[in-house]
Amino acid sequence: MSRLPLIGVTACTKQVGLHPYHIAGDKYVRAVAVGAGGLPLIIPALAELIDLPSLLASLDGLLFTGSPSNVEPQHYQGAASAPGTHHDPDRDRTTLPLIRAAVEAGIPLLGICRGFQEMNVAFGGSLHQAVHELPSFMDHREPDGESLEVQYAPSHALQVLPGGVLDGLGLPAQIQVNSIHGQGVDRLAPGLRVEALAPDGLIESFSVEGARTFALGAQWHPEWQVRANPHYLAIFQAFGDACRKRASQR
Repeated sequence: MSRLPLIGVTACTKQVGLHPYHIAGDKYVRAVAVGAGGLPLIIPALAELIDLPSLLASLDGLLFTGSPSNVEPQHYQGAASAPGTHHDPDRDRTTLPLIRAAVEAGIPLLGICRGFQEMNVAFGGSLHQAVHELPSFMDHREPDGESLEVQYAPSHALQVLPGGVLDGLGLPAQIQVNSIHGQGVDRLAPGLRVEALAPDGLIESFSVEGARTFALGAQWHPEWQVRANPHYLAIFQAFGDACRKRASQR
């Protein structure tokens, strides 16, 4: 019997009382288990304390999660963040080099929300820090004060571009997705291929051109109740298939 693929899930740092913790959302680790069919392993945001080659040699895939925090703008030569913006510098120092190393090593990866934005920054792209303040874009944030079911409900259409990874998974030309983000892609990094767009033209998904395996980013949250949405599930199943292929080769 083949073993379950071991899939790393990135952690954020959070202060709880007097102590710092490394945490990952239940919906991400659960989606790895039930959507991708993998064994989730939370990767702490320990930056330079993690030996990347040793870590990557032990993993079959990596999921870069969403987060309440934003990538610090210094990593893409952006203007200083607005006062009160939540950052997680330990996560930045961990994930940005990890993304580059994972692609180079041929590790399957999936980036969601912050993870999607990290992928763009890791390869040299930049971010809009407040999409809702730009006249050419809609407000992509979730409604405040509503239940999770309302916040994560389908919010807008997604145009799936022909000839890409998502199209190859059998997704139709247009699907409905949730929208839970304030930032977004400004300058797309070299080597990334646009996979899907929001109605206002904001990039919602890209893939890594030239990657040896599955390497996809999604701005929305396909991990949410993944088994109840066939389009979200297709993404996680393809990610899981790539992780299983790597596991069989190790």
